[in-house]
Amino acid sequence: MAGAGVFGGHHARKYLAAEGVELAGVYDRGTGRALELAASLGVPGFVDLNAFLDDIDVLTVAAPASAHFRLAAAALDAGVHVYAEKPLAATLEDADRLVDRAEAAGLVLACGHQERAVFRAMGLFDTPQRPVRIEAVRSNRFSGRNMDVSVALDLMIHDLDLALALAGEGALSVAADGALTRGERLDRATAQLRIGALEAAFDADRDAQEPRRTMKLTYPSGVVEVDFLARTFRNDAGLPLNAAFADTAEGRDPLGVSVAAFVAAARGDAERPLVTGREARDALAVALAVDAVAEFQNARRPGSPA
Repeated sequence: MAGAGVFGGHHARKYLAAEGVELAGVYDRGTGRALELAASLGVPGFVDLNAFLDDIDVLTVAAPASAHFRLAAAALDAGVHVYAEKPLAATLEDADRLVDRAEAAGLVLACGHQERAVFRAMGLFDTPQRPVRIEAVRSNRFSGRNMDVSVALDLMIHDLDLALALAGEGALSVAADGALTRGERLDRATAQLRIGALEAAFDADRDAQEPRRTMKLTYPSGVVEVDFLARTFRNDAGLPLNAAFADTAEGRDPLGVSVAAFVAAARGDAERPLVTGREARDALAVALAVDAVAEFQNARRPGSPA
């Protein structure tokens, strides 16, 4: 486990609960967090990355996004399979380098877009129709976490990944806008995209009054509305969806399912993890495009810094 913050703790506990898996330890550079989290879990703590990588088979990277490339690249170079939390990397160049390294070495590179497990449990990847429009809102109260990346890479990227997976192809056009409210990177963003024949509109805010994570999918036959927080959906499209999805393993514990899929792929028991490094790279590319367009729009406003 690399990273001893909130998500690092979540991931570490999934490994502790996984059958046939031993949590070898927790690594975190330059802080006492690794030792504190490790002590609470009853495993060793490490501040030396090379020593940590010497005796492990798989690694989850749940550090700040700016450290994802450094940690994942070191692990891949050491012959270790990697699960990186989203975003896969902070830049597209680094994401491409990780994908290339993993593929050249025959190693599994997975990414933590765990909402895919929820969609799979609902049956949204297996419908006889494809959506023609998606509208998603994803907002959180301000937490101070993930400020090394924009809200597009922090929150919106989940919905971008789902849209790309549903459309089965890449984005053709991107329009976007955004605002800085807390830090040096966009804290609010809106985006309108065309992904193949699919139209999409996304709204993300990490400085909101209340958390909200909803998606409206319009199909030729009607509408499906999903509430990710309540784990409910409304199906007015007559699609064969699983109304009891919240009672499935994927619905109850998408992170645990995602970690288990990664472990199975690393063992050779499954063809792929829930989300591959290449798929995560594609979602990152669109999120970075949203950033670039939104930042350009911001710079054009009167009174914006030159």
